[in-house]
Amino acid sequence: MIKLELPYPPSVNHYWGQAGKNKFIGKKGKEFRMAVAEACLDAEVVVLEGRLSMHVSLYPPDRRKRDVDNVLKPLLDAMEHAGCFDNDNQIDELHIIRRDVRKGGSCVVLVLPIA
Repeated sequence: MIKLELPYPPSVNHYWGQAGKNKFIGKKGKEFRMAVAEACLDAEVVVLEGRLSMHVSLYPPDRRKRDVDNVLKPLLDAMEHAGCFDNDNQIDELHIIRRDVRKGGSCVVLVLPIA
């Protein structure tokens, strides 16, 4: 089981950058990846294998309208890169809940193996 409290993920539009036809991880994406990697090190995360269930609670930083699915790919990508699981295709169940606004925003993630 993995339980992490992370910063609020950047949207897909801010996670990726593009120069011509080349896509790359932008500044906000790199910062988020580093924050996730640090949280995983602090929590002594061990790579989960097999099929997984993921529960995400999003605490937005303000009341602006946001699509909850717009932060999902950056979150999954950063967690995969940090070694939470080998590939985000392992996730068979995904639950996302938008919670109340929190100053600065945050994201609480729980990842469990499916028995």
